Amino acid sequence: MQKSVRYNEGHALYLAFLARKEGTKRGFLSKKAAEASRWHEKWFALYQNVLFYFEGEQSGRPAGMYLLEGCSCERTPAPPRTSAGPAGARDALDKQYYFTVLFGHEGQKPLELRCEEEQAGKEWMEAIHQASYADILIEREVLMQKYIHLVQIVETEKIAANQLRHQLEDQDTEIERLKSEIVALNKTKERMRPYHSHQEDEDPDIKKIKKVQSFMRGWLCRRKWKTIVQDYICSPHAESMRKRNQIVFAMVEAETEYVHQLYILVNGFLRPLRMAASSKKPPISHDDVSSIFLNSETIMFLHEIFHQGLKARLANWPTLVLADLFDILLPMLNIYQEFVRNHQYSLQVLANCKQNRDFDKLLKQYEANPACEGRMLETFLTYPMFQIPRYIITLHELLAHTPHEHVERKSLEFAKSKLEELSRVMHDEVSDTENIRKNLAIERMIVEGCDILLDTSQTFIRQGSLIQVPSVERGKLSKVRLGSLSLKKEGERQCFLFTKHFLICTRSSGGKLHLLKTGGVLSLIECTLIEEPDATDDDSKGSGHMFGHLDFKIVVEPPDAAPFTVVLLAPSRQEKAAWMSDISQCVDNIRCNGLMTIVFEENSKVTVPHMINKTLNSCKVPQIRYASVERLLERLTDLRFLSIDFLNTFLHTYRIFTTAAVVLAKLSDIYKRPFTSIPVRSLELFFAASPNNRGEHMVDGKSPRLCRKFSSPPPLAVSRTSSPVRARKLSLTSSLNSRIGALDLTTSSPSSSPTAHSPAASPPPHTSAVLESVPADRAGDSTELSPCRSPSTPRHLRYRQPGGQAADSPHCSVSPASAFAIATAAAGHGSPPGFNNTERTCDKEFIIRRTATNRVLNVLRHWVSKHAQDFELNNELKMNVLNLLEEVLRDPDLLPQERKATANILRALSQDDQDDIHLKLEDIIQMTDCPKAECFETLSAMELAEQITLLDHVVFRSIPYEEFLGQGWMKLDKNERAPYIMKTSQHFNEMSNLVASQIMNYADISSRANAIEKWVAVADICRCLHNYNGVLEITAALNRSAIYRLKKTWAKVSKQTKALMEKLQKTVSSEGRFKNLRETLKKNKNHSSWPCSCNPPAVPYLGMYLTDLAFIEEGTPNFTEEGLVNFSKMRMISHIIREIRQFQQTAYRIDQQPKVIQYLLDKALIIDEDTLYELSLKIEPRLPA
Repeated sequence: MQKSVRYNEGHALYLAFLARKEGTKRGFLSKKAAEASRWHEKWFALYQNVLFYFEGEQSGRPAGMYLLEGCSCERTPAPPRTSAGPAGARDALDKQYYFTVLFGHEGQKPLELRCEEEQAGKEWMEAIHQASYADILIEREVLMQKYIHLVQIVETEKIAANQLRHQLEDQDTEIERLKSEIVALNKTKERMRPYHSHQEDEDPDIKKIKKVQSFMRGWLCRRKWKTIVQDYICSPHAESMRKRNQIVFAMVEAETEYVHQLYILVNGFLRPLRMAASSKKPPISHDDVSSIFLNSETIMFLHEIFHQGLKARLANWPTLVLADLFDILLPMLNIYQEFVRNHQYSLQVLANCKQNRDFDKLLKQYEANPACEGRMLETFLTYPMFQIPRYIITLHELLAHTPHEHVERKSLEFAKSKLEELSRVMHDEVSDTENIRKNLAIERMIVEGCDILLDTSQTFIRQGSLIQVPSVERGKLSKVRLGSLSLKKEGERQCFLFTKHFLICTRSSGGKLHLLKTGGVLSLIECTLIEEPDATDDDSKGSGHMFGHLDFKIVVEPPDAAPFTVVLLAPSRQEKAAWMSDISQCVDNIRCNGLMTIVFEENSKVTVPHMINKTLNSCKVPQIRYASVERLLERLTDLRFLSIDFLNTFLHTYRIFTTAAVVLAKLSDIYKRPFTSIPVRSLELFFAASPNNRGEHMVDGKSPRLCRKFSSPPPLAVSRTSSPVRARKLSLTSSLNSRIGALDLTTSSPSSSPTAHSPAASPPPHTSAVLESVPADRAGDSTELSPCRSPSTPRHLRYRQPGGQAADSPHCSVSPASAFAIATAAAGHGSPPGFNNTERTCDKEFIIRRTATNRVLNVLRHWVSKHAQDFELNNELKMNVLNLLEEVLRDPDLLPQERKATANILRALSQDDQDDIHLKLEDIIQMTDCPKAECFETLSAMELAEQITLLDHVVFRSIPYEEFLGQGWMKLDKNERAPYIMKTSQHFNEMSNLVASQIMNYADISSRANAIEKWVAVADICRCLHNYNGVLEITAALNRSAIYRLKKTWAKVSKQTKALMEKLQKTVSSEGRFKNLRETLKKNKNHSSWPCSCNPPAVPYLGMYLTDLAFIEEGTPNFTEEGLVNFSKMRMISHIIREIRQFQQTAYRIDQQPKVIQYLLDKALIIDEDTLYELSLKIEPRLPA
């Protein structure tokens, strides 16, 4: 240490203490003394950049310290040794490690050190080097050099900026000098003018005249512009624009009000009722809440978005552009169809819920909200019904005040046409609703009520007052006078005609209607209309003169009662003609529909009971929006509803919310235990409400109680034997009756009918066999009475001729469904042993079992035939279905039709895939192993288009519908989740690459232009073949940058080809979510026999459907917050999948050409994108800028 330096000894001792404890390097070193060449061993400790040395390792006070910052350390050779001393000592000294620490300060001597081992010496040198901060100092020096360099650059820039500033100042000075020279030159020029003109310019009168002229010119210009503006303000165009703006402002105000109404409906009623439904004692269920409000919440969200768009447009006033808003709104307005379709049903559910006092009290509390302004819930539910017509009126007014050359004219017209089309569909739904309201109004007027009016297929035709003529014994009309007051008073009837029934009522003094006890409800399928009385009846000959030919007769032949006749008198001949025409038309329609149903049932694999089928399909099936998995499975086998749309949707999408094993378990449970598995409300539909049935067969308390009867019995007997009178007998031909057996289920005797005639007097056109129920103890006697009985007919059922006597046979009350069971049992191959058909007639359990079996078989048939992939990929599921079907076949009570249907399903499920005649891409590739492929020049455009279409359809058809669920094509493992969709995308890219590569292979311009024209022709043929995927493959290739930039080549292409290509591109354009392509596909559907088949077939662009599915998947969740399945989303997905599968089902009738296909699938011809662009640049280099 230098003696002149003062330091804090305490601080130095503390640092020495830290060095002893935590030093970087510690150990013994030999230090060379300064005064002599002697070495002293000291104990050194290095702490940070300070090196302490002590006399010994145990010394507490340092002997000295060195600051190492800025020093350098280097090894020094060992000093020379004298020869004195032992040799071993000299060798030990030579092995020691010497190094020197050089300090950067002047006047400080270097520190010479040594250690015993070389490794220790190197470690000490490294530690001292780090403590000297040499690297940091070097880095600091570099930064300082950079800093000095930057300072020099800044100074240079400042000098340059100064020089530029001086140059600008000099230039400004030069500009001022030039200006002054110009002014001087102008003055000199003025002086050079003649003296008299200078005098004229300076004349004050001239100046005044000029001022007046300038003022007049300005005044005239302003007046002209004012006139122009005033003329425009008063012009029709300006008036139209003002009215157009007023219409837009009114539309925004109306939309604001409508959104506010929907907000009250959702937040004031829907959401509070949802919370109430989740309470401990709910006044209403979640299903009823969904049925009442339908999709009103979705409608509110849609119109909030539309309203925000309208307000954003007002911010850009006076430029009001609305067409794009309607383009966004139009595809979403289809949600109104669901609301309109189920609106009446929602009002009915609301009326039923109001019967609950707690709900009614809660609803009145909500309606008392000041925001409701005294309006009821029914009023808010009605507002969406008028929104679409309001839009149509608004667009009509907008178009009336929009010029024809306006930019929005076409878009607004398109929006108006789409809204009118949607309005027509909704009008049909509203018409059905009005029909229901009319039926319910009439049903409320009838005191006893009328169950048949609850059938929504009952359409009201006409009503009026008619006079019923009373009948007496032997079917003869009483000879009464038309003008008799008693006849008018007692015989006046209020009659109502519907599509299936004819009601006859009496009116009480209070205006209420009462159905006649006998003949009050006439089923038109059982009626025969006779315009004139029978000419062979002497008593009836004068009835025409007596009643003025105003009477007509309806002969009713019910299957479970004696025939009777109703004679009615019309007020006038015109009224009579109108009633006769309407009644005959209704009867004709019913019987023709029955004929078509029989014809179609013969071709069906599973035959649903006609009466059940007719009743189920006659009503509007309410659509499910949200439901639990259990509720969906219950709906799948609900006997009240038979919805093919629900069945398709369920089978397409059940994988999202359940498994196939659960579905099959539910079907098996329905078949084995129908009474415990089917809800009671579903069972109540299947029992007739006739008085006999109520009195005799509804005593059993185990069965569900009756609440509704069937609308009409099955038209199994479509023709009846009648007398040859001049009447409108609406019967079918004998060939039909011979084909279906002319089966009649009536049990009445002909002697009780007032219109019956003996066979000798009036021979029938053909013999009609009538089935009658006979007691089991008389089954043996029936053999002689029916010699024509088939051996397969059960013994207790016998045939009788129409004229035969069967009065001794007891009557049995037969419900329509029971009659169906008897008829199908008699038509089969005998009755199973141990089961009495007489018991079947009145056994409601038998009816329910058969109906449940039919429903299970119907679901299984649809599942096996339309979704065979489920069983191909799941062998366990297939075996379980086979076991269930075998168990059904072992049922002793199985009807012949059910047995046949079960066998057909078993056959379809057991057969191999050998009869699959559809080609697969792998098979095509194997079949195209020919030695030499064709070249592009030798192939015609027709051959290329046909084989491209064949390949595209084979690839498109191979996609299983399971891959469209869950957006598997967008996941990371897309090749495993959606391999066929990825294969379709790969095939699209390869075909597009082939087209581009083939064009770029030609070196000369003419060959490339010819290739482009040929590929455009191929694309046009693909369009004619409805292969829009192929059209897009070719147009996408032609629009690639490598080909599109070849201006010289395109200049050689003909104008016709360019126009054709533009047309093709417009067809497959992605604008408006492929609007043009969707319209084209829709036209193809309308001109074919869709939805059953597509003739001719088509290949749509798959990306269009994938975009729709992605939009649905991302926009709506699969489950609600309550855990319910979003079945509305499932229905949308199913509709898209169904449309895809319709295109997949029908194959092209195109012969395979191996050479052409080998050319199309040859990957050696394909050039990658980068190489294509390089070739394009070589063919036509970029022009210099």
